[in-house]
Amino acid sequence: MTKISLGHFLFSSCRWSKDSEWETSTVGADLEWKKIVEPVMSLYREATDGSSIEPKESALVWHHQDADPDFGSCQAKELLDHLESVLANEPAVVNRGQHIVEVKPQGVSKGLVAEKVLSRMIDSGESPDFVMCVGDDKSDEDMFQSILTSVSNPSLPVAPEIFACTVGRKPSKAKYYLDDTADVLKLLKGLGTATISKPRCLPRLKVSFESNA
Repeated sequence: MTKISLGHFLFSSCRWSKDSEWETSTVGADLEWKKIVEPVMSLYREATDGSSIEPKESALVWHHQDADPDFGSCQAKELLDHLESVLANEPAVVNRGQHIVEVKPQGVSKGLVAEKVLSRMIDSGESPDFVMCVGDDKSDEDMFQSILTSVSNPSLPVAPEIFACTVGRKPSKAKYYLDDTADVLKLLKGLGTATISKPRCLPRLKVSFESNA
């Protein structure tokens, strides 16, 4: 089975095994908009106790998970509107996720990276037999949809097994859900154990599914 690791989707990075080098695309190379975003986020960080700014190579993220829930949510909505206004003519998009407001380059998403990985595997004759995809916020929905679309490719000799899972019970394109990140870690440890040798007993884990139709 081919194992693929995805890096942070904003800079479209991936590697094909733990021993290979990361491959990084040049999508979103124009990052001049960061000079506009950073001072705006700084104002909201100073005005919101418990909030913080996470600078990434190709993105800026304002976190408010440690702020007062009601005030943090209100500030996030205001920041979202503010950034959308000042970035109207810039090659960047603003998204609100789970306790975050994120600005990233236009035309980049987890869905595009997932599609790139699966397409490359198919083109190289190494069609996947199992695809696992786990995420916890709105930005992951593109990834779930992309995987479902890619595996329906008629050039695939056999349709792979799909395990698309969202974290937390909510409407999603993913068929399954886990309650929290602790369950995600249990799942990954169980899979890691299973790939080495058949375990006598995997960790107890509730993986639930529901129809979102």
